[in-house]
Amino acid sequence: MVPIESLLPSNLANAVRRIIRSILLVSIMLPALLSCSLTENNGLKAIKTGGELVVLTRTSPTTFFDTPEGPAGFEYDLVTSFANYLGVKPRFIVAEKFNDILPRLIKGEANMAAAGITITEARRKVVQFGPPYQQIRQQVIYRLGTDRPATVADLVGRHVDVQAGTSQVELLQELKREYPDLKWTEVSKDTEELLLQVWQGLVELTISDSNIMSVNRQYFPDLQVAFTMPKPKLLAWAFPQSADRSLLHAAEKFLEQSRASGELAQLIDRYYGPASRSNFINMSVYKVRIRSRLPEFQIMFENAGKKYDVDWRLLAAISYQESFWEPLATSPTGVRGIMMLTEETAGQLEISDRLDPAQSIDGGTRYILNLIDRMPAGITGPDRQWMALAAYNIGINHLEDARIITQKKGGDPNKWNDVKNNLPLLSDKNWYGKTKYGYARGMESVIFVNRVRTYYDVLVKIDDEEKAKNKPRALDLKAPAI
Repeated sequence: MVPIESLLPSNLANAVRRIIRSILLVSIMLPALLSCSLTENNGLKAIKTGGELVVLTRTSPTTFFDTPEGPAGFEYDLVTSFANYLGVKPRFIVAEKFNDILPRLIKGEANMAAAGITITEARRKVVQFGPPYQQIRQQVIYRLGTDRPATVADLVGRHVDVQAGTSQVELLQELKREYPDLKWTEVSKDTEELLLQVWQGLVELTISDSNIMSVNRQYFPDLQVAFTMPKPKLLAWAFPQSADRSLLHAAEKFLEQSRASGELAQLIDRYYGPASRSNFINMSVYKVRIRSRLPEFQIMFENAGKKYDVDWRLLAAISYQESFWEPLATSPTGVRGIMMLTEETAGQLEISDRLDPAQSIDGGTRYILNLIDRMPAGITGPDRQWMALAAYNIGINHLEDARIITQKKGGDPNKWNDVKNNLPLLSDKNWYGKTKYGYARGMESVIFVNRVRTYYDVLVKIDDEEKAKNKPRALDLKAPAI
């Protein structure tokens, strides 16, 4: 058969050839294009069909942790909001080590990872990143009273411990090009554990993301920022490279909407900003509030104390630590009111309005007395009260884990002084992995109890001084000296 273009003038024949090639090219590519359009949303569609968003994370105060009120944390709240946006439920897989998260994501164990992950060039090669949701800086941390390094050059010859597999290691590797004598130790401990060890004097220096430092510093005021690295870093969710981009595109739209609505800014402020309740003991502020704010609620504390036979000053001390005597206070985990009760606890106590200070104080009193009653019979005297306070903060189950650790280490599980030394181990993976109820911020509970005791002691002193001042002076019936 003679090709039709051979019968045509040369210029027209060339045009026909181009048209035929275009038709052939389209016919070859069309199935692939149709396949792409059909499978583009397969990942997201599968998640919606299954009704579950599987997320890799890690346990830390800035990401995901359990409280007596349930799971909490910045990443937990943000991911839960994203899951609601998709119309599914989140399921969190908690990795034991930070540097296990991305390898497990690559293996396909989850749809995404949300764990305070810094975007780096090395990581871009193995995972897809969503849009950044927070900017942080890397900070060199030391303990107040020790030699403060002021520059990177000052780190040479010092003992610097950093968590293995983190962006801090990549930072130090970059700095080593300029400072060849710079050395450091990579350890399996989380940054939060390293900060605790700096505070304890067991580690000289570490490097922390600024958001992690801001959360931990409120509990350990002696932790100080030596200096901050100049280049800011961005945090983002990670997605498998092998997956289609449908879930990533949904995350982009969600974060854009969350940023526009102000939800993201509110969440950052709740966990890291001035809205977070500071836990520093500021005695000057406390004494001012004893005069200015306590009188508004003192009669309510006194009435509850008389009704349930408990020292009203202890109730007031608990309330100040919980809410600073703010009847409308709300925590990041949703506890509310002057005694910071959960919605579930308020329901059990038949409290209709947690923001009503009289109801909140009455309910909080019954709650702490219930915890005291639930302490094992072997815990007696003041230890019973301090243990109950720890349970008020951390939950009775985590307290029991700490008591078991205390016993295993040869201490007395019925003595607060022994148990408080072991509560911090609930955030040490070498220990909490062996407990029944897992990770908890045990050091926070120790600090909680210590501060309630301090606030209580101050109230007792001031109250006793007031009573002595107002007590009628006895008449001097002695005969005058002659």
